[in-house]
Amino acid sequence: MKIRYFARFILIIFLITAENYFAQNVSKTGTTAASFLEIPVGAKAIGMGGAFVSAANDASSLFWNPSGIASIENYEAVLSHTNWIAETSFDFAGLVIPFGGFGNIGFSFTSFSMDDMKVRTVEKPEGTGEYFSAADIAIGISYSRNLSDRFSIGFTGKYIQQTIWHMTASAFAIDAGTEFRTDLFGGMVIGASILNFGTPMQMEGRDTRYFISVDPTKEGSNDQIPADIETDSWDLPLTFQIGVSTNAVNTEDYRLTIAADAIHPNNEYESMNFGFEAAFKDFIFLRGGWQNAFMKDAEGGLSFGVGVNSKLILTSASVKFDYAYRDFGRLQNVHTFSLGIVF
Repeated sequence: MKIRYFARFILIIFLITAENYFAQNVSKTGTTAASFLEIPVGAKAIGMGGAFVSAANDASSLFWNPSGIASIENYEAVLSHTNWIAETSFDFAGLVIPFGGFGNIGFSFTSFSMDDMKVRTVEKPEGTGEYFSAADIAIGISYSRNLSDRFSIGFTGKYIQQTIWHMTASAFAIDAGTEFRTDLFGGMVIGASILNFGTPMQMEGRDTRYFISVDPTKEGSNDQIPADIETDSWDLPLTFQIGVSTNAVNTEDYRLTIAADAIHPNNEYESMNFGFEAAFKDFIFLRGGWQNAFMKDAEGGLSFGVGVNSKLILTSASVKFDYAYRDFGRLQNVHTFSLGIVF
């Protein structure tokens, strides 16, 4: 009885979240820090248009919905690389370790980086001879377990750091997620997650330190008084996602999974993601989807991908290779490559 009420509750939230899109008229773009936390992870999920909160069932679930790792029965690792916008690089590594009835533990590392750039000033627009760089990282540890044969929960605690030249900012955050498996429509799965609920970030470092004169109108005033400019603090990009997925076709040789997610961020308009995955004997995978549907002023949205799952010779391990393409409109496109190992 409790499970039935829970399922109804999740469905109500899904409908409310989807409808709220039409009521939100003000964008809050650019009002949060650590935007790299919003970059999607894994070629499989990206190929499906990011509609993955309820379909999360591999090591990339550490990003999308930590409860998804509860269904993993073997050691699983994933490495993902994305050639991101403006010649930047986005990388993700995850490892899931099963512990039977105790639940599963996961570890993740996220990196966003760029090449060094010249330091330019008004006096020296061609460069001072110095170089600077910017980099962001997030380190997480996750725990998930099945509370029943239908319901699973998961949590992630993570440390986040942003660096640009001599300035740094750090924060702590948690992710939480659930998955509920039903008997409706061929085994529909309902998933929900809340991501990046944590402390604000504030840049600190020697680049905001200056020498000033307290009162330059006074003769003999000291113009070498050290001062530190205090920067503002900014919240993390908090996101609530809820979605459904089901196998529209599920035979011995073929499987077609369709999925839809509703996204409610604290720094952007609400939107929805749609996607599908077609599998042949769990060996070859074709994927497609649309991200940020119904979002005002969205760039692009179309995505597609392919994947191959192969057993290693003389072992019980298998290797998964996935590729995804995502259209970003005027920002051109993004390519993501993922390598997964199950052992």
